[in-house]
Amino acid sequence: MFAIPKQLNHLVGRAMHLYRMLADGDRVMIAVSGGIDSLVLSWLLKEWRRKAPIRYELLAVHLDMGFGGAEYDLVREQLCRLDLPMLLERTDFGHKALTAENGKSGCYHCARQRRNRLFSLAEEHHCNKLAFGHHQEDIIETFFLNLFYGGNLSAMAPRQELFGGRLTLIRPLAMVEKKRIAELGQSLGITPVANPCPLAADSRREELRTWLKPLYEKNPALKATIFASLGNVRTDYLLTPLSPLDPASPAAR
Repeated sequence: MFAIPKQLNHLVGRAMHLYRMLADGDRVMIAVSGGIDSLVLSWLLKEWRRKAPIRYELLAVHLDMGFGGAEYDLVREQLCRLDLPMLLERTDFGHKALTAENGKSGCYHCARQRRNRLFSLAEEHHCNKLAFGHHQEDIIETFFLNLFYGGNLSAMAPRQELFGGRLTLIRPLAMVEKKRIAELGQSLGITPVANPCPLAADSRREELRTWLKPLYEKNPALKATIFASLGNVRTDYLLTPLSPLDPASPAAR
């Protein structure tokens, strides 16, 4: 039986501990896109359960976004190999997203529809945790996307409670680099399913990856430094306006 590599095991364990991702009796829905990240996460959560001092249930869920092709069947094949309880659903979310706003903001609309459906399915299947395969680079890229295009300083949280705590989003791979996930997937013989979205290679996220790649290559420590900074926020040095009622504000004098 293939064991979780030592360093990856350490990083996942650290994230699990720091952000209290799993608890005894949890029912965890895994959002499976078909990419290597979510497929490796599915295997990892199943393997983690063997050694964990707690018991939790797993349900792998894949939403076919309606772009056509063999995505649905290929993802089913991979999940069957992983021997996980699964739920696959065909949707027309992709087509709707591409036609929204005359084709503008397709990625936003697609992601929103997918996320809302996952929330509904989690409630229908009594899942209190929803696990995503986002990794360290995803979190860094999200920070820059929000900085450059959203006008705010935020990223993906490794753990986030929603709906008054009825559902908690978890990202067990938050501290893991993409290359380690890909290496593990290759060792496990997992075959990722190509993203059939016509916008997959032409998005702002892809632009950011292209921009960040040479910076990472020039300074290998940069990725870890940026990631660490997201947990070391000095709010006193940001542009936070004073309230008109603040005694230090000229308007209050």
